[in-house]
Amino acid sequence: MGAYKPRSLPEARVGTGLDEVLFGDSNLTIQQLKQEWFSNVRADLLAGMVVALALIPEAIAFSIVAGVDPKVGLYASFIIAVTTAIFGGRPGLISAATGAMALLMVDLVKEHGLPYLFAAGILTGIIQICFGWLKLGRKLKYVPRAVMVGFVNALAILIFQSQLPQLTDVSISVYVMVAASLGIIYVLPRFTKAVPSPLVAIVVMTAIALGLGLDVPTVGDMGELPSSLPPFAIPQVPLSLETLEIIFPYAAALATVGLLESLLTASLIDEVTDTPSDKNQEATGQGIANIIASFFGGMAGCAMIGQSVINIRSGGRGRLSTFGAGILLLFFILVLSDWVQQIPMAALVAVMIVVSVGTFNWLSITQARLIPRSETAAMLTTVLITLLTHNLAIGVAVGIALSTVFFSRKIAKLVFVDSVLSADGKERTYNIGGQIFFIAIDDLLEKFNFREGLERVTLNFSHAHIWDQAAVAALDHIAIKFRRYGTEVKTIGLNEASAELVEKLGIHHNPDAEQDLAVH
Repeated sequence: MGAYKPRSLPEARVGTGLDEVLFGDSNLTIQQLKQEWFSNVRADLLAGMVVALALIPEAIAFSIVAGVDPKVGLYASFIIAVTTAIFGGRPGLISAATGAMALLMVDLVKEHGLPYLFAAGILTGIIQICFGWLKLGRKLKYVPRAVMVGFVNALAILIFQSQLPQLTDVSISVYVMVAASLGIIYVLPRFTKAVPSPLVAIVVMTAIALGLGLDVPTVGDMGELPSSLPPFAIPQVPLSLETLEIIFPYAAALATVGLLESLLTASLIDEVTDTPSDKNQEATGQGIANIIASFFGGMAGCAMIGQSVINIRSGGRGRLSTFGAGILLLFFILVLSDWVQQIPMAALVAVMIVVSVGTFNWLSITQARLIPRSETAAMLTTVLITLLTHNLAIGVAVGIALSTVFFSRKIAKLVFVDSVLSADGKERTYNIGGQIFFIAIDDLLEKFNFREGLERVTLNFSHAHIWDQAAVAALDHIAIKFRRYGTEVKTIGLNEASAELVEKLGIHHNPDAEQDLAVH
């Protein structure tokens, strides 16, 4: 996020939500509720206004990507934002309809229609609630920082790429307005921060476009805005095993991608604001939001890193900023639709360009020479796979797998073996240290001289740990091969866990060990 360091919330339990009031958590006081909701009212509402305006064209665009009516994305964005503000675990996080989720819905909508999309959204929410109740949010700690950086950089690039269609085959006026908007956004904060500069840019560019009668693309060109509140409806799909077989693969993918993007975005906001969040509560909140949205004609969604960064950069910190974004979004499309439709897309493009630039972790480039090559490789791989597949889950999964391989190789290189020959030259003690597992086996076996012609060999594992079947097989191989050359082998120093594994899987102590080794 560069040098940008926003002020943080006052000390509060930021992981709690209104659901704890509803369910009677006695630890949540009125004071804590005020801190989360009303400690930053003016800035939260202004930030929410900026987010709401930026959400409109994106929600319409994501609806088009998914192959559904624009109102499906707009209704979803309103409902998900309001619901996660109440039930989520990360104040200031913006959740709505997203491109990452929309891409996963295309085939379902095309082959089975809207009712199955809404049914899949309900199942998505149920899966996410189960994830939160099982407290699996803490597993996010297993995502390496290199992969986190790759995730952030990939999203920054995707955000920028998503704006390019608005800058293709357009008049020079669009480019001028984008440049002017960028100037306002970057320069205005040097003079005053009373009003978010992105909001000023949107208002000024709209006034100029209307005043000069400029023929530039507007929000209204993206699609028709809804004119009524979202209606409640139960998805009209058969309650059968066949329906479950259809929607479950999509729901599982949507839940995975949604949780991944939401929890990683929450971690990013944690770092930027220097405040903690409850990842399990966030997962539960996302699930509740997707269920409600699906019953009211909305598509499933998740956290939006771009809009979340807009919110934070505009001063939003509390739950009111997210709640306000949802409510104001609905207000704009129902009450002020005539005005909102005239907002130049150039102004919103400028806002998103600023977001993409601010989101990208530039230190991962400028300090590349100082960062271990393995971490840089994992980061770049995460970015590349995400950009190629447009699937964050695949990109992060590959990044984690690659990081695991690199880490395993590093650990394997820390295995050492030294030896001491007795004074009479008849016995040698091998002192083995490090983490012994499948990757370290080849290097380990090279350390022993089986043809030395000793009477006895002692294998001292006091400074080693045996982790897997491959390590046990290596111990069997060493012991049996020494015996083939007439050397007696003694093993000492195994810790309790290693000894237990060797006892279960090892064969070198068996009379027929040499014959068994071939199939071991």
